[in-house]
This record gives sequence, C-alpha cells and structure tokens, in this order.
Amino acid sequence: MKATEHHENRCCLVKHILDWIEEMVQGLVVIALVFTFLFRLVTVTGTSMVPNYQNGDVILITDYLATPKQGDVVVLSGVLSEPIIKRVIAVENQTVDFDPETKSVVVNNCPVDDKNFGIEVGITDLPDTNYPLLDFPQTVPEGCVFVLGDNRPISEDSRYQAVGMVDCRHILGKALFRILPLKDIGPVK
Repeated sequence: MKATEHHENRCCLVKHILDWIEEMVQGLVVIALVFTFLFRLVTVTGTSMVPNYQNGDVILITDYLATPKQGDVVVLSGVLSEPIIKRVIAVENQTVDFDPETKSVVVNNCPVDDKNFGIEVGITDLPDTNYPLLDFPQTVPEGCVFVLGDNRPISEDSRYQAVGMVDCRHILGKALFRILPLKDIGPVK
C-alpha cells in the first residue's frame, strides 16, 4: 500500500509541476504578445533629449497612439540610420518658423512655450552648421509632423533636410512611461 501511495504522490507532484510550467508558458506568451503588439521598451541613445531624457534611459512606448499632438514625445524609425526620440512641435497644416530675436520656435505665428516641456526658454534657433537645413517658414504636410530634440543646440531634427517633415508612418510609438533609471521612474513629460 505504501508503494501505491508513494507513486500517487509522485504523479500528483509531477502533474502540479507540469500545470505550473503550462501557466508560466501561457503568461510568457501573453507578455510577449502585449510587448509585440501594444508596447515596446526603448533605450534612449545620445543626448538630443537632455534635460528630459538621458542617454541610457529606458522608456515604454506604444504604437497605438492617437493622432500625434504638439508636445508628444515620439520614437521614430526609418528617418536616420538608427531610431531617434524627439518631441512633436507641429502637426499637419501648421506653419513652423523661428524667431531669431527670442530664439524660439513659432507655430502658426505663436511662440511655443518650451517651459511646458521642461526646456530652457530662448535656446531654439536654426543651427550654425554645414549640413543642409530646411528653409523656414515651413508648413507641415498632411500626414507628417515637425519634431525637435529637447537639447535644441545639438539635436539633429526636423530643421535638417536629412530629417525634415516626418511622415507619421515612421512613428514607432509615443513615449508613455520611463522605466529606468529607477530614480526617475514615472510618466513622461
């Protein structure tokens, strides 16, 4: 009788382990599907979004965003050689220009208040560079956005012909939440 009980206990233990493994696999499949189709983790590379995002920050993005709006932080792919993170400054049919006196970006004749994005005021200008820039004012074409990095003096963004007006199909996702570093965890600005 003891051998039978031992065999039954062993079978019960094996069944519990197999059930546990099955539940873990199902959970991993669900997580993989969620992170494949709804969310992605992206690591910030470079300093073009300082002071709000540092090199190495990990952010959660979603590609199920509504139409991008001014102030959204987005990750773009297929624009430059590697994905880039930038802030939407203007959307389709808006006109973008720069005021050299106040060093601010102007959308539809209204200066953008960079303080709303945690950016120093008076740092936005056309860069002094040998790389080709767009001529301003520019009206954002349908289905496109105009983006700038938060670190305006060094950011390669829509001011440059290499980036220009970004087709919304190149938006990999909208930033939702900073995951790392842990001291800065929370919703994005």
